[in-house]
Amino acid sequence: MYMDNTNRIRQGAASRPALGNIAVRFIAYLGLCAAYLHGGIVKLTDFPGAIAEMSHFGLTPASLFAVLVIALELGAPLMILTGRLRWLGALGLAGFTLLATGIALRYWELPVGQERFMAANSFFEHLGLVGGFLLVAWLDFQEKRV
Repeated sequence: MYMDNTNRIRQGAASRPALGNIAVRFIAYLGLCAAYLHGGIVKLTDFPGAIAEMSHFGLTPASLFAVLVIALELGAPLMILTGRLRWLGALGLAGFTLLATGIALRYWELPVGQERFMAANSFFEHLGLVGGFLLVAWLDFQEKRV
């Protein structure tokens, strides 16, 4: 169906109060950060499990990597959610996610089948998270310029 510019402008203006709302934006940031907050809390409350995870991926010294990952998974989302150095927290999680995805989800090394299919889906979903965090950083820079 064809929609003229007037209708598009009207629809955009009608949705702006809801989508431009600070509470909606906070919920969006919280959703983007939820997995990292959860992962950091789980690792913090099960530090031996966090060390085992780092060892599983060949990261040594495992305890140091566990501490660094916990600090990033809890600290960067707090930066994003509070707005203090939001761009830095977003870039930190984008870089971490890209690196962790390359380490943990090497689907191309798996034999063809369900496991490879699931790993490939997860790989590309994580690339979507990287894009989301890059967008958060970009928006934060844009707001500071205005």
